[in-house]
Amino acid sequence: MVMKSLKKPYEIIFVDDGSSDNTLQVLKKLHPAKIIRFRKNFGQSAALDAGIKNSQGEILITLDGDGQNDPNDIPKLLKKLSERYDVVCGWRYQRKDPLSKKIISKFANYLGSFLVNPGIHDSGCTLRVYKRECFEDLDLYGEMHRLIPALIKWRGFKITEVKVNHKKRKFGKSKYTLTRTVKGFLDMFEVWFWRKYESRPLHIFGAAGLLLSFLSFAFAVFLAIMRLFFGYGLSDKIWPLVAVTSFITGIQLLIFGLLADLIIKNRNRKDFYKIKEVIEKF
Repeated sequence: MVMKSLKKPYEIIFVDDGSSDNTLQVLKKLHPAKIIRFRKNFGQSAALDAGIKNSQGEILITLDGDGQNDPNDIPKLLKKLSERYDVVCGWRYQRKDPLSKKIISKFANYLGSFLVNPGIHDSGCTLRVYKRECFEDLDLYGEMHRLIPALIKWRGFKITEVKVNHKKRKFGKSKYTLTRTVKGFLDMFEVWFWRKYESRPLHIFGAAGLLLSFLSFAFAVFLAIMRLFFGYGLSDKIWPLVAVTSFITGIQLLIFGLLADLIIKNRNRKDFYKIKEVIEKF
C-alpha cells in the first residue's frame, strides 16, 4: 500500500455519496478506514467538504473513487509539496476519457482560466495534496470542486501542479451531463462574482444605484428644461414616467446593496449536505 510505504501516520476516509449498490458493504471490509455515509447523493463537492472537515491530519490528499487516479502518484505530489507549496494538483496530461468528456473538460478549463484563473492546466483532477490551512473557513458545494485551486489561490496560498497518470474508468458511471456542465459554469460565474464583491456588495449595487439615480435625475432636469423653455409637451409622453421609475429603481438598488452588506457581515455557515452516519474501522 502506498500510504504504508510512506512510513508516516495516516488515516483513510471514504465518503459514500448515497450509493445504491453494495459500496457500503465493500467499504466495511476495509481497515483502517473512516466511512462517511450521506443520506442521499449530494455530489462530489459536498463529499470532498465532508471528508476534509472530518479529517485530522495537517496534510490532506484527495482522489476519486472510480479508479482513474493512480495512488502511486501520491509520493511525488508530497515531495513537491515539501518545496514550500501549499497545494499540489495532479495534471492528467494523457487522459483516458471519452472524446465528449475531453471536449467538455477542455472548454471548462478554458473558461475557468478566463474567469477565475486557477493557474494550472487541469482544474478537474481530484488527485491533489493540500495543507490543512487551505480549507479554513472554506465551504464546498454545488459543482465547486473544479474551482478549489482558484479559491485557494485567491486566498494567497502557493499552488503548483505535477503530471500524473490517468487510468480508464473501472467503476461507476460518469456523471458528466449537460445539466451538470451548465451548473458548473454557473458556479464558476458565481465564484468570479463573489471573489470581487463578497465582502463589499454595496460597491456593485450601490454604484449601479447611484449611477442610475444620477442619470434619471439628469434626464428629468433635461425634460423640465425642454418643457419650460422650448414648449415640449410631456402630457402624452412616457419619458417622465421613465425618469421617475429609473430614479426609484436606483434608490432601491442602493438600499439592496446596504441590506446585502448587512447580511454578508452577519451570516452563519451551514453545511449543504446531511451525514447519515460515520463508521470508523481500526
